[in-house]
Amino acid sequence: MTESTPPRNRRPLTLRDVSEASGVSEMTVSRVLRNRGDVSEATRERVLAASKRLGYVPNKIAGALASQRVNLVGVIIPSLSNMVFPEVMTGISEVLEASPLQPVVGVTHYKPEREEAVLFEMLSWRPSGVIIAGLEHSEAATAMLKNAGIPIVEIMDTDGEPVDSVVGISHRRAGTVMAQEIVKAGYTRIGFIGTKMPLDHRARKRFEGFTAGLAKAGIEMADHEFYSGGSGLAKGRELAEMMLARTPDLDFLYCSNDMIAAGAMLYCMDKGISVPGQIGIAGFNGIELLDGINPRIATMDACRREIGVKAAQIIADCTANGADQASERVELTPTLNFGQTLKRR
Repeated sequence: MTESTPPRNRRPLTLRDVSEASGVSEMTVSRVLRNRGDVSEATRERVLAASKRLGYVPNKIAGALASQRVNLVGVIIPSLSNMVFPEVMTGISEVLEASPLQPVVGVTHYKPEREEAVLFEMLSWRPSGVIIAGLEHSEAATAMLKNAGIPIVEIMDTDGEPVDSVVGISHRRAGTVMAQEIVKAGYTRIGFIGTKMPLDHRARKRFEGFTAGLAKAGIEMADHEFYSGGSGLAKGRELAEMMLARTPDLDFLYCSNDMIAAGAMLYCMDKGISVPGQIGIAGFNGIELLDGINPRIATMDACRREIGVKAAQIIADCTANGADQASERVELTPTLNFGQTLKRR
């Protein structure tokens, strides 16, 4: 589903905007932002506060006009170790390599303060556009995105209001669909394993959709476990052992990603727990690496490569056709693969 909204003003902020907001001259603003010259501490704080509130980012292209751009596209993602984002990058690269644009990647490690720093640095080089994961950002990062004066595409998630364009899936809907299918298959003692929610908004939304789907069917979640750190097989084994020791009558484990689900399944198989005879298991993301595992894990494809393709195409089109092109909202529909670990009656 693709929707368009009216074009927004993409005029980049200038020293004059900060000057007017702080009530000092452009020369004084320049001195403060370059950390040069004799400026009182009160004036310095007033200028820096106004600059942060507006989302102003200085131009690092020496001698260039503020409206000039370089043929770079900033791509800001939370992780390179997570198997999800390399596929997104593949889609972005496929589109941009046919254009003059080149992607430049920054990694935030799911930390808002790191996202602010990466975004600030990237915008200071005046890229032609920014592709950034997620819809939740700090106040300062949101201000920078809104006032960057370039096309912005937020990716992976459509559950919220974007700054400009957005390409992704509804994670709440994905969680709800999974809950409906698990209930339809006859499972009633259901547990959830997922990352600590403050760091991963998309996992949180899937959890919210999943619990809502269960509640609509009159089922309360039997157990859940939130973890931090990596999402490898060892972590999945560890968490499955914890949950089954605590709640041995679970008949289904829904995991926030495929690697955790695979680890949980390996633990069950080692302990002689039949999958899916005694317990069903499902993950999320449709990781190709796990295609050869038997039994095949039930999962949901998050449209990763397609998200990268569509996001990059929006940036490329804006660059080719003019920055005032209308914003777009593209919501993709993930596909549920039942595999062999989600029985269907």
